[in-house]
Amino acid sequence: MLNFLNFYSFPLAELEVGKHLYWQIGNLKLHGQVFLTSWFVIGVLTLASILASSNVKRIPRGIQNLMEFALEFIRDLAKNQIGEKEYRPWVPFVGTLFLFIFVSNWSGALVPFKLIHLPEGELAAPTSDINTTVALALLTS
Repeated sequence: MLNFLNFYSFPLAELEVGKHLYWQIGNLKLHGQVFLTSWFVIGVLTLASILASSNVKRIPRGIQNLMEFALEFIRDLAKNQIGEKEYRPWVPFVGTLFLFIFVSNWSGALVPFKLIHLPEGELAAPTSDINTTVALALLTS
């Protein structure tokens, strides 16, 4: 009776531009290029966080100085946009999104991903894929 509501019976529209590397996990097809570059960006951010917080000094130098500058920038941005009283719980969320998008965009410009050969397609910045953009938009809605 309600078989017409079964979404599995409808063929999904497919539009694919270029060739992509897919990983098949069960019935799920995952976009391998986006996963590889996203994990690269996450690794860079994790490594920077570990290096910045491993030997904390009163007068920051090097990567600790860079990370404190980024934290203060994000904190001030959240304070100005959200308000003086309500901004503190939002700083980790806004900071995570900001740093992921910022490093993702710069990874597409600075990292020579074209030197890494894949069986299908090529690596690019995670934010160049519409799926990453939609996922980040859904996090903020």
